Amino acid sequence: MRKLAILITTALMAACSTTSQRPDDRVWESVPGTVSGQVFADSNADGNRQDDESGVANVLVSNGRDVVRTDENGHYRLPVLDDMNLTVVQPGGWRVPLDDRNLPRFFHVHKAGGSPELRYGGLPNPGSAPERVDFPLRRHAEDHRFRCAIVGDSQTYSNNEVGYFRDSAASDLLDTGLASSDCMIYLGDVVGDDLGLLDRLMAVGSTVGAAQWLVQGNHDLDFDATSQADSSDSWRKLAMPDYYAFEMGQVLFVALNNVVYPCGAEDARLKGREFCVDDNRPRYNGRLPDQQLEWLANLLDHVPKNRRIVLLHHIPLVSFSDADSPIHQTDNAAAIHDLLAGRPALSLSGHTHTLENLAPGEWYEGWQAQTGVGPLPFRHIVAGAASGGWWLGDFEYDAVPMAIQRMGAPRGVLILDFEGIDYTEHFRPSGFGAGRGQWVSFNTPDFRRWHQAIADWLAEPADQRDPLPPLSLHDLEDTHLFTPGDLAEGVYLTANVWLGSAETRVEARINEQPTQAMERTQQGQGEAPRQGAAWTDPFSTRRMLSMSRQAIVSRSGDQRAQGYEGFQAVSFRGNPGPQARNAPDRNVHLWRLRLPQDLPLGTHIATVTSTDRHGKEWVDRVIFEVTETRPPRYWQKELWE
Repeated sequence: MRKLAILITTALMAACSTTSQRPDDRVWESVPGTVSGQVFADSNADGNRQDDESGVANVLVSNGRDVVRTDENGHYRLPVLDDMNLTVVQPGGWRVPLDDRNLPRFFHVHKAGGSPELRYGGLPNPGSAPERVDFPLRRHAEDHRFRCAIVGDSQTYSNNEVGYFRDSAASDLLDTGLASSDCMIYLGDVVGDDLGLLDRLMAVGSTVGAAQWLVQGNHDLDFDATSQADSSDSWRKLAMPDYYAFEMGQVLFVALNNVVYPCGAEDARLKGREFCVDDNRPRYNGRLPDQQLEWLANLLDHVPKNRRIVLLHHIPLVSFSDADSPIHQTDNAAAIHDLLAGRPALSLSGHTHTLENLAPGEWYEGWQAQTGVGPLPFRHIVAGAASGGWWLGDFEYDAVPMAIQRMGAPRGVLILDFEGIDYTEHFRPSGFGAGRGQWVSFNTPDFRRWHQAIADWLAEPADQRDPLPPLSLHDLEDTHLFTPGDLAEGVYLTANVWLGSAETRVEARINEQPTQAMERTQQGQGEAPRQGAAWTDPFSTRRMLSMSRQAIVSRSGDQRAQGYEGFQAVSFRGNPGPQARNAPDRNVHLWRLRLPQDLPLGTHIATVTSTDRHGKEWVDRVIFEVTETRPPRYWQKELWE
């Protein structure tokens, strides 16, 4: 770990006599059981308060429960908690210091007695509690407009995968125009269980040039902790607090830790969380602990009602892809919604390795039962994953795994452009260029039969089924060529619009015929996710269900180079087969249009135009054929024999 370049001043003010104090310090002498200090304008950027550096008034400071504002001279006082994140909330028009990894330095972590013995070190015993902590700020031009790159689930389990992140998401971000005044926000699962990779990953990300704010995920924990109170300790030492807030312009970003590990009796009170009281296998659950809820309420009491609130958390409050899941959503999501009632808000999360742009008023079966949430009061975006489908799958041309996400979007990052409290969102894919925003394909009878055969095979117990899948990509007929029989059975033009939402308009035109509206396969009016081959994206699914990287072997003698590794050194070795454990079977950003049964024989052009809620258009054109019968697929060698 490289030493931090800039440290927040944490030294006690040892000489408390009036001769060593400035006049505005005298009323802030030590009070037992409290910590006090000053938020000051660090004009020379050395991190230390000088006599000519004035305090900054009206800045929020917190101990992780209570929240106060600094007085006219920048002073604050808070109760000392045995375990606390003492933080300053970066105000609009100011910036906190950054260390040499571009991680913000805005906190002092105190844990009486330190952590129990943990694999990644935990927190040291601090001795006595701090009496004074000062926080430096540097002036910044009023940031009415700024950009943030939202990095979901970089989830690097190894140094190989840090290299993949470097060569994909980080390299792509160099071309997005991010400046030092902008931000990068990682939405948890920053690494894959190995906190020792964090420093290198942050060094790679720092090349983009913006401040890197981190949210903790369920793969960033101390898994050897036996109590929720200790499971974030190494993260807090190596990165930053597990929950905090900061402002940029007119936007308050609120980072939450809604991963409870190990979960226990409080979680097990709800149906489906009985595993939380299984002492033989510690598990996590999605819930915001009571102290964080109290802190959030206290924080919002100090925030004007017209300020944009952006929640940053790893586990979604609610999710389409896991709508019926008791653990991949947040138990007390409804309570969080209640705290934000009447405010302009936005929820950003990761975790599911899907892109979900869920609009206000949208809802799905399962939410009410699992979280108490019905129609959404504000937009929720599940931001996808920089690792895509966990760095799995065949290599692209740049030797980075294709790693298609669960609902068929490529891996990539979400970009948010803010102006005042308003924002626009777009997805920057990795490996496919910034000019693409959708896949266009055809869902054919042959594709549906092919998908069902593989899905049935996957549904069998892994130790009982044939090790070779029944079909591969080679068995799939040409998906852009149809017969009249196919059209009669049903051929659908499909558009997988990666960041599509309920407000997205998708239209298609066949040749020069009138434009027709394509239908979103989910309406978001309380229905369950529609499942099966008819409701998945053929473009991405055909690659996700037939890949061969695990079959690549060598004579090097290195057993770990046979096939490949993923997750915690899981070996993927053997026959070609599906990338994922389950066949993709649902999609919240898929549109389709059934082709006319009376299309004439010949070649045709389909033009698909999707327009997002901000007016951004994506246009794709595909050529397809209608033939009386399918022509032979392969070289007609019999003509040459």
